Amino acid sequence: MPRKGHRELWLRVASAAVLAPLAVVAAYLEGGWFIAFWLLASAGILWEWLAIVSRARDLTPGGRAGWIALGLAYAGTMLVAPVVLRADPEFGFLAMIFLFAVVWVTDVVAYFAGRLLGGPKLWRKVSPNKTWSGAIGGAAGAVVAGLVVSTVAGIGNGPAIAALSLVLSVVAQGGDLFESAFKRRFGAKDASHVIPGHGGLMDRLDGLLTAALAAAVIGVARGGLDGAGRGLILW
Repeated sequence: MPRKGHRELWLRVASAAVLAPLAVVAAYLEGGWFIAFWLLASAGILWEWLAIVSRARDLTPGGRAGWIALGLAYAGTMLVAPVVLRADPEFGFLAMIFLFAVVWVTDVVAYFAGRLLGGPKLWRKVSPNKTWSGAIGGAAGAVVAGLVVSTVAGIGNGPAIAALSLVLSVVAQGGDLFESAFKRRFGAKDASHVIPGHGGLMDRLDGLLTAALAAAVIGVARGGLDGAGRGLILW
């Protein structure tokens, strides 16, 4: 790996070592701390989105308004989806840990599998560094991560958990591609530079955002608003 790649890797590791524990602690504390954590994340995402859109010179007033509205919905998802999942008093924390494990392992394994194995690009025009080997490796890692969490928690039904983990991993990777397409549309390399090695909050949370939305929808559909955590992980 070139020296620049080593530096990027260590920056990513250092950033994750700070941010991941903060997210877990916020989930454990729940209540106001949890809401405040994701409110800040949501506000940061909206700020990055608006900053990217504001630099575009080819938008009509109506087009700009549409992108701003989409940004509000996108950023709002990063607040609403985790709060809905965590609101389950019995299974909310476990649901968040399951979500974190699936998404984070997807990201880590996809990064290393893509660099080690290379091969055909996943979507060259949108994200030239992502490969099919990385995507498949990330999905496989997510299934393992989901099964480990479910086994440790003693919630059983391995096939359903494996399938759920796979779905959330695919959705997370789709969220990553969506954010890449958005940045490419507006000629931005990174959403911002607030996180060393990752760029901006959008760059770090894109996959978690879409996976959290999917997890919340599944959880609410199966367990209702007050039992979304249970609905997500008990099969």
